[in-house]
Amino acid sequence: MLASAAMGGPLNLSSLNHISLVCRSVGKSLDFYQDVLGFFPIRRPGSFDFNGAWLFGYGLGIHLLQSEDPENMIKKTEINPKDNHISFQCESMAAVEKKLKELNFNYIARTVEEGGIYVDQLFFHDPDGFMIEICNCEELPVIPLAHGADSSLQSQSGKAGSTASACAILAFSLIKSFTISFECREM
Repeated sequence: MLASAAMGGPLNLSSLNHISLVCRSVGKSLDFYQDVLGFFPIRRPGSFDFNGAWLFGYGLGIHLLQSEDPENMIKKTEINPKDNHISFQCESMAAVEKKLKELNFNYIARTVEEGGIYVDQLFFHDPDGFMIEICNCEELPVIPLAHGADSSLQSQSGKAGSTASACAILAFSLIKSFTISFECREM
């Protein structure tokens, strides 16, 4: 029995609020997240007794925390798409790749294919070696697996049994519809 089921289900969460990143230099990281990724600084509580900065963008907060020992922080230099990372969707992969080249950033480009759908990905590091992914992941439908279903029921194309597929298609359609409606209201 799963622990969450034993406790009456998973936690009642509403959304992802922020991620926190420990930095060698809050200033350099602040510049990166503003100038490269387009986040904007927001007010953080004045009662904090440590150096840091808060940023917001794309519905997500990023909290930068100054390392207490910046000289001994390990900096990853190898770009490994299977490493911990945060991913952002974009409107134009070509424009993002052009900008990364202009900025002389090291990056790796990958393409994932699933059932005839292609998703392009670009991976690069922030100033402290934290991995960033930029993708057109909205092309790949979110298809939930049927609750309690054996993962072997899923075919190579990502389609589950007929009931699960119908539910997944309906869920994806509703999500897509909400996204379109939300984007229209923003304009």
